Amino acid sequence: MRLRSDIFVSALIRRLFGRGDFAAVERKGAEAAGAIFIRQRFRDGLETLYAPAPQSFFDGDETGGRLFEIRLERNSPETVRQMLDREMKFDSDLWIVELETDNIADIVPMADGEN
Repeated sequence: MRLRSDIFVSALIRRLFGRGDFAAVERKGAEAAGAIFIRQRFRDGLETLYAPAPQSFFDGDETGGRLFEIRLERNSPETVRQMLDREMKFDSDLWIVELETDNIADIVPMADGEN
């Protein structure tokens, strides 16, 4: 069984705050199973957008974790917003979480070891 979206987001935010970084929920989605998108903001004003990895990245023995992939890397906030707007037209139950941190390697589980 997969971890509920609201619990995953809550744990993600606590971990960021615990290490002195900042996180906020920009948009709340479906509590149980909403897709989670993560905006990583950098000091230079650029952003990286992480999206749920396709199901093909999960093997048959997967225990219900979540994996992410980079959808846009170090783009303008406007470009990231446009991508999220398109995603919201497709899936109105998605979550958007903003992270202000330089390193997410130990926080966001990536498909195929991306970071």
